[in-house]
Amino acid sequence: MRKQLVLTASGRDCVGIVEQMTELLLQFDGNVESSRMMRLGGDFAMLMCVTAPEERIEELREALSEFQFASFDVYTRLSEVSEPEGTSAIPCAITVLGADHMGIIHQISRYLAEQGLNLETVTTEVVAAPMSGSPLFTMSAVVKVPPQLEVGDLREALEFIGDEMGVDTKVFAHVDEE
Repeated sequence: MRKQLVLTASGRDCVGIVEQMTELLLQFDGNVESSRMMRLGGDFAMLMCVTAPEERIEELREALSEFQFASFDVYTRLSEVSEPEGTSAIPCAITVLGADHMGIIHQISRYLAEQGLNLETVTTEVVAAPMSGSPLFTMSAVVKVPPQLEVGDLREALEFIGDEMGVDTKVFAHVDEE
């Protein structure tokens, strides 16, 4: 039987870090089932869901705790294999775009939490606006909306919150689940 391990690693960005990490995983028959990796500032961060044989999982965790490549910090957590959710929830994408300022993520996530909505994915970035070069905040998220909450109500509430913060918010049916 295979066990599931959630692995988080971050450290100074350098060439070869993904190769070194996946080499280590392979030594313990580990398989990366899903992952997100990216450069953040001068660091590189990895978030992976790894499966490995039950009898090797503790050895793998020990080896990961000793992983010293480029002074990376590694954290692991045993995870339960999640059961597929019922199909009644509607996946919706949320986008936010506007002048960057503190509190945007907090306001959006607070409202979603108050509604009992769990963020499935979130990506944020601050980029230079095309004409002015001023900081422009972008956020893309996916939530699953249960049948008791109308998507139109969610859209209306997030547009109101966006107006209060001076950002544009959009909610639409999300087709491409990752």
